[in-house]
Amino acid sequence: MSETRFWIQRLSKTAVRAFHILGIAGSAGGIFYGVDKTLWLHWWIMAMVTGCLMVIFEIRQSRLWLIQLKGVLTFVKLAMIASFALVPQWKPELFIFVLLMSVVIAHGPAGLRHYSIWHRRRIEDGKGKKKPMNG
Repeated sequence: MSETRFWIQRLSKTAVRAFHILGIAGSAGGIFYGVDKTLWLHWWIMAMVTGCLMVIFEIRQSRLWLIQLKGVLTFVKLAMIASFALVPQWKPELFIFVLLMSVVIAHGPAGLRHYSIWHRRRIEDGKGKKKPMNG
């Protein structure tokens, strides 16, 4: 992969992640304080769209992501978010737990993130390197 292509992919992924965090931050006040949904729904939509893009990027790079703890916990977070509809009185607590899980997933040790729930051990693609996003 050329250096130019590498940097385009890297910066694109970073931009999507930045917009995801912005969307989460923008919707947090509405979730925590029960603000009218019309005031923060656009932030929520941004968070969900960029979150879906990040999942697509990860799966395209390695399908192992789906059985690694980092992928599995992402789907657990989505289930917790979906449960907002079932237990709306717990929205703030669920949101806080999802945020804390996100930090652990993103900044935890590789042995935790790459742990396969299927294989019961750390697994990685090839020599531990992901394949290029578009290749």
